[in-house]
Amino acid sequence: MSTSFSKRQKERDRQQHQQAKAEKRKQRRDDKATRPTGAAGEDPDIAGIVPGPQPPPEDF
Repeated sequence: MSTSFSKRQKERDRQQHQQAKAEKRKQRRDDKATRPTGAAGEDPDIAGIVPGPQPPPEDF
């Protein structure tokens, strides 16, 4: 394997990697645009949680 061939292969791999990253970024940007938004000022991780004692589980 000559040096110039390995350089071309390395450059081709780098370009493919950069293209894949660009596609992932575009996909995330598109997903973010279509994602439904929650209520303003409400943390989606704790939405709907009621403070205080919780009811016992169904299978208890």
